[in-house]
Amino acid sequence: MQFQVDKVKRFITFDGIEGCGKTTQLRLAAAWLQRRGIPVLATAEPGGTPLGLKIRELLLNRRSWEVGAEAELLLFAAARAQHVTETIIPALQAGRWVLCDRYADATLAYQGFGRGIDFGSIKWLNEFSSRGLKPELTVLFDLPAEAGLRRARKRAEQSAPDSAEDRFEQEEINFHHRVRDGYLKLAGEAPQRFRVVNASGTPEEIQRDVCRLLESLTEAG
Repeated sequence: MQFQVDKVKRFITFDGIEGCGKTTQLRLAAAWLQRRGIPVLATAEPGGTPLGLKIRELLLNRRSWEVGAEAELLLFAAARAQHVTETIIPALQAGRWVLCDRYADATLAYQGFGRGIDFGSIKWLNEFSSRGLKPELTVLFDLPAEAGLRRARKRAEQSAPDSAEDRFEQEEINFHHRVRDGYLKLAGEAPQRFRVVNASGTPEEIQRDVCRLLESLTEAG
């Protein structure tokens, strides 16, 4: 069933390559909104539901088995379908802002540009799994792939090996270059929705940029 996207507002996605800082910035943005009395849900993909968290573990943690590109794509879609129906839509209908760490653009960037899966198939699957729900704003945190990987690998080193969400960090550097280039291409194709933020600065500098974007939405009503 298609969701009537024109009846809701304030669905914002945070996206970018590994180590871009989007998760930290989403948490800070949610706190900024809460201090202003705005009801907000912070969530993530894959995740956001019990099923999504199980799929997240399969997709992001290194295992002794391989996950094929097509299986990977379908698992992300399954997690999104559950997430949209069980978590995101009810929150929007209740009048909450929803901030989501990754969404359908990530599937195009990683499985399309990164893995080379047919874009037409991905776009159809994205539309189906999301019930047509699209974000009002997508904040893309951009920085060179090498810098992002250094950050991400340093973070993974601080986690236990069996719980480190670093499967994608094991990909060769050209994969991450393709993903970054893909994100920038998507942003160029939809400038009305994307806002590209330089993620090379300090967390405080980046937070100021994000808060300016959020403030423009609060002023718009």
